[in-house]
Amino acid sequence: MADSFELPLFPLNTVLFPGMYLPLHIFEERYKEMIGLCLREQRPFGVVMLREGGVGREPQLEPVGCTARILQMQPLEGGRMNIMTIGEERFRILSLRHHRAYLVGIVQSAPLRQPQEATMRAAANRLYPQLVDYLKNLARLGKVEFDLAQLPDDPLTLLYLSAAIIQLPMEVKQSFLLIDEATALFNALQQGFQEENRLLRLLPAEEQGLFSLN
Repeated sequence: MADSFELPLFPLNTVLFPGMYLPLHIFEERYKEMIGLCLREQRPFGVVMLREGGVGREPQLEPVGCTARILQMQPLEGGRMNIMTIGEERFRILSLRHHRAYLVGIVQSAPLRQPQEATMRAAANRLYPQLVDYLKNLARLGKVEFDLAQLPDDPLTLLYLSAAIIQLPMEVKQSFLLIDEATALFNALQQGFQEENRLLRLLPAEEQGLFSLN
């Protein structure tokens, strides 16, 4: 069993996947404090999806999130800042602590279990054409050009990029992050892309401009 460790948590209404970028605007005092600590100590924080919560109520968090490493920081007036982060690894929350202004989790690393390299490569080869079709459909509808040559060759990177790109509700994306095995995630994404590509092909020309990768 992996060792547990303490991790500052940033609950958000979004899902971060390993290897994916996430820009954030930091303006609340508690998160200024948290990001300041992470910058000083060069440590990551955890992005975790917020189920529900509010003033006077215990926040309800999803059990699995992704660590975020700060790549860039732009200071703004009043101590606010813009930061660019990149997802690093999945983690599972074991318990929460409330001794700081922000939430702190006792967490455990939860890397995706992967089959042998040949199996991963075969699964990526099956997913790749569906991802390409999806990007072409989005380009056709949104008049946006994608450089398909920039798609990664590494199967795990392609897997998480696909999970980040597909335009589905955050609850569905969180269900992808919850999956512990690469093969199961490949299968879930294949099904997702098949259905989305079918729907996108049915959209008329006047639906242009509805889609974005942001």
